[in-house]
Amino acid sequence: MSGMPPLPPRDVSATGAVGPVNSLVVPRFAGPATFARLPAADEVSDLDIAVIGVPFDSGVSYRPGARFGPAHVRESSRLLRPYNPALEVYPFGVRQVADAGDVAVNPFSIEEAVTAIELGARQIMERARRLVTIGGDHTIALPLLRVMAAIHGPVAVVHLDAHLDTWDTYFGAPVTHGTPFRRAAEEGLLDPTACLHIGIRGSLYGAEDLRNDQALGFQIVPADALEALGTLGVIEQIRARVGGKPVYVSVDIDVLDPAFAPGTGTPESGGLLSRELLAILRSFGAMNLIGADVVEVAPAYDHAQITGVAAAHALYELISAMAKQ
Repeated sequence: MSGMPPLPPRDVSATGAVGPVNSLVVPRFAGPATFARLPAADEVSDLDIAVIGVPFDSGVSYRPGARFGPAHVRESSRLLRPYNPALEVYPFGVRQVADAGDVAVNPFSIEEAVTAIELGARQIMERARRLVTIGGDHTIALPLLRVMAAIHGPVAVVHLDAHLDTWDTYFGAPVTHGTPFRRAAEEGLLDPTACLHIGIRGSLYGAEDLRNDQALGFQIVPADALEALGTLGVIEQIRARVGGKPVYVSVDIDVLDPAFAPGTGTPESGGLLSRELLAILRSFGAMNLIGADVVEVAPAYDHAQITGVAAAHALYELISAMAKQ
């Protein structure tokens, strides 16, 4: 045999968007290792939504391993199919979505890594209209928000997480996975009238953690509120807070209960169900969703891809929500 192997058969929509490898021709356990077996960014000329990975976890404070998250989530995403019945959309058909690969980062210097992430995201946004990122630890939200604010001005942030991530420092370090939203607020990247946390729970260092967070402009919808308000009630609270402003969604996978996401660095009991998380993410199809990330997947602690599958489905719902706009 000679020459290159033939390109795998891909779905091509009526809009001309090149989609995933056709799973009825090539089984889902075969084919490329891109997210949802989408084309790579260099295989398409136009790009509506770019998916990138950031394999970085030097900002963690407890269990490491999220640097392997992007590869794990991509592997878990092989299960995804091209039609989203909940939102009644072919996300990869109505928009050109492609995998732009990983941002190469320095694993020994948080400062250099943050600079590289910001530069890499800026370069991708020169081609793409929207960006979806697979982490990596939550440190990466800071450089991503710098890029979003440079394009859109101060943005609304909906942060789904067990933890506030608005602490000041850890061991004197100002940029870690527990501080990105404090730094972002201090830099003027956030709209303080339109930000909120969803799913907060567990112990804190003190009552001042909540007071300091409120001073930055965040509202809190704790995990317990899902039982009191129901998913639809939480969605209405998000809509009332965000309105029509540009919104960035940041999902720490530990917002889910450890039963649904054991593979993460700082698990907290009492979290959301996968069904609740996915319903909340779908609601952004009716908002001005400009970017998103799903972070803190640590495959070393993940059994049977439970966490990887949850993260892949969360990303799929975010991309679908973007495709609805």
